Amino acid sequence: MKNLYKIVFIVLILISTNITTAQENFRVMTYNILNYPSKIPTTRNPYFKKVIAEADPDILVVQEIESIYGVTLFHEQVLDTSYTAGGFIDGFDTDNAIFFKHTKFNFISNIPIYTSLRNISELTMEYKPTGDTLIIYSVHLKASSGTTNEQKRLAEVKELRKVTDKLPVDANYMVVGDFNFYNSGEPAFQELINQTNSGYFLDPINKIGYWHNNSSYRGIHTQSTRTTNLADEGSTGGLDDRFDFILVSQAVIDSGSVFYIPKSYTTLGNDGNHLNKALIDLPNAVVSDEVATALYYSSDHLPVYADFEIQNVTSVISNKVLNNNFELKQNYPNPFNPSTRIEYTVPAFEMSGTTSLQVQLKIYDILGNEVATLVDENQKPGNYKVNFDGSDLSSGFYAYVLKAGVNILSKKMLLIK
Repeated sequence: MKNLYKIVFIVLILISTNITTAQENFRVMTYNILNYPSKIPTTRNPYFKKVIAEADPDILVVQEIESIYGVTLFHEQVLDTSYTAGGFIDGFDTDNAIFFKHTKFNFISNIPIYTSLRNISELTMEYKPTGDTLIIYSVHLKASSGTTNEQKRLAEVKELRKVTDKLPVDANYMVVGDFNFYNSGEPAFQELINQTNSGYFLDPINKIGYWHNNSSYRGIHTQSTRTTNLADEGSTGGLDDRFDFILVSQAVIDSGSVFYIPKSYTTLGNDGNHLNKALIDLPNAVVSDEVATALYYSSDHLPVYADFEIQNVTSVISNKVLNNNFELKQNYPNPFNPSTRIEYTVPAFEMSGTTSLQVQLKIYDILGNEVATLVDENQKPGNYKVNFDGSDLSSGFYAYVLKAGVNILSKKMLLIK
């Protein structure tokens, strides 16, 4: 992908087109916030606020959030006004949520990947200045050691790979969250990094090994921040496990339009001096005592963040060079009963030599359940119309989600009977 942009530069210079290059950085952070909000949020919120202010992520993905009330409470009492909450789906057990700086990103969609345990969330974001799409998968895999639990984690990961293996090879995506892996030999971790098909993940810091209670990995352990029980009932034992990760696609490592900035991967508050110790055992060599204390009381997990760069070409480019017209129109009529028409435009990427894209158009109810697939095929660039019949559905709001390659758009519609 990086070479492609070099070619674009040369071509545009030869045709005397005015161009500029745009390079912007952003930070993604993942954080297991420990059964929020049922476990004493009023006590923990001030500590969470210090942690978030210290890390200053542009995108924050959290696990173990329990309800839309929890999303609202965290947004209003922990985050400042620069953040917006993305769409939340209340699934089985605890869930995932995303918050982002609205000056940089648009939220596109939250699509659940169902497993026999918790949902995996497919969170799609658009970087506003360039229109680049980033897909973030948030997971909270089955906890605890033993073969039975390892197989349950493997089953969850297989559902994720069914989705990522269908993505284009140059897709910008990552998986973040609480994986509960004790070592890289676990079947689920091996499934994530298996390169037989294209939807695999890479560890950006390449720290592959037996992580549990191993001093060689003491600087990247994320759980537990405590050695004694607190009122929130989090895990104890001190820092001795690398449960929380950010793993990325090959395109993100290969310096595509979105790429990982080397050496930016950080386990916040882990100074390498707290193996089997609590984070409250001060001093801390990488954060202030105040921040270390906040991390201790906020959660039994440490957050992990990494920085990424968006590199793109901005210019006045004619459609003969690049036509990236991707559009999803509002359905008509809306509200409707029982049928409606959906129109959309499949973009053309002439510089990549692509003549068609894998296109999907699906309908979801307000709980995130897929209720219909209208399109699932390769389509050439152009304008399309599809009719949707909701005769078998109940009255209410529905979302229709269009995917064309790595591009995603969504809109709401109302069925009234």
